[in-house]
Amino acid sequence: MMTKNWVKIYTSTNPIETEMVKQMLTNNDIISVVISCQDSSYNMFGTIDLYVHKNCQKSALKIMKKKHNV
Repeated sequence: MMTKNWVKIYTSTNPIETEMVKQMLTNNDIISVVISCQDSSYNMFGTIDLYVHKNCQKSALKIMKKKHNV
């Protein structure tokens, strides 16, 4: 679990999609962390969560909405 200074801004079951969103944020100087809660044997079960520092939450969500309608 992330510390209290990080907030979850995105959840998916698709690792490629999550990495694309992470890269988009990185390209805009926003540090993000991916936490996979998927079963290691069967990637069909569980989610992948993307977190940003709470100070970057508004900017990250704005970028995501503008670029990908996420």
